[in-house]
Amino acid sequence: MRTSMLRSIKSLTTSPSAHILRRGYSSEAVPLRKVTVLGAAGGIGQPLSLLMKLNPLVSNLALYDIANTPGVAADISHINTRSEVVGYASDAELGKALEGADVVIIPAGVPRKPGMTRDDLFNINAGIVKGLCEAIAKYCPKALVNMISNPVNSTVPIAAEIFKKAGTYDPKRLFGVTTLDVVRAKTFYAGKAMVPVAEVNVPVVGGHAGITILPLFSQATPKANLSDEELTALTKRTQDGGTEVVEAKAGKGSATLSMAYAGAIFADACLKGLNGVPDVIECSFVQSTVTELPFFASKVRLGKNGVEEVLGLGPLSDYEKEGLEKLKPELLSSIEKGIKFATQ
Repeated sequence: MRTSMLRSIKSLTTSPSAHILRRGYSSEAVPLRKVTVLGAAGGIGQPLSLLMKLNPLVSNLALYDIANTPGVAADISHINTRSEVVGYASDAELGKALEGADVVIIPAGVPRKPGMTRDDLFNINAGIVKGLCEAIAKYCPKALVNMISNPVNSTVPIAAEIFKKAGTYDPKRLFGVTTLDVVRAKTFYAGKAMVPVAEVNVPVVGGHAGITILPLFSQATPKANLSDEELTALTKRTQDGGTEVVEAKAGKGSATLSMAYAGAIFADACLKGLNGVPDVIECSFVQSTVTELPFFASKVRLGKNGVEEVLGLGPLSDYEKEGLEKLKPELLSSIEKGIKFATQ
């Protein structure tokens, strides 16, 4: 998925057809797709908006934030790729940003700081997500919603409840973006196994915080003969990847660039699914019956309606089975916290 997206970006700027697209003519082979980024001027939003501008599947890119968005939009709009870019920067313009959107990406909210847990983000980000989802329900209820705002384990259930209240909820169209956990697991595994990272695949299931993140290294490909100790260390590093970045930035931010990359990868997968590309599979935090929990991250098949199929967990090692049971109470607590916030 990563390499195909990069190849498509390269082909857009180097192929003869790129000159046609740059002049503003649409290609019959590529459907017109509007992507809206809510929180586009932030630490994740700016690089994410850049990456979406580079995506040849996007024809209309709407950038929304409470401040600085016109400048970000003007900057990105100078890039010679297919999509037209418009910036919106007030509550009054939120509807215009959302109208007609096929995919809405939500990185809005405050970042995590040193010593701050994802739960510490809840009181601020939950309110932001609530307001944005109310607008989505009104202006683009059929859009695929990609939730990045943390804590994802709670913000996805919040969004679901807001959409239910509005009568627009479709579980196939709401996603918690857990792709960064997959990106990290692939990177860390490739380094330890000494295999080319582009060839690595590692499913990551559960949730998107701490021990709720469960990389299934027993299913990783290509196979590597790693010890139990090495696999435990890889699991812990994947779970603590966000903290590793927060501490390294020493109060200057959280995982913004890698999260933007992961968000762009998942949005690209959603667009491919909408366009009818077969066998588009990514991990995501969605409404699920894979476990007894109402929401759970696992591999999903994406298509023209969003989630076409939620895939099972497959065979787990004893270590992974133990991790699965350990994560359930914490994940359930986060889910219930989101539901309570949205329904009170």
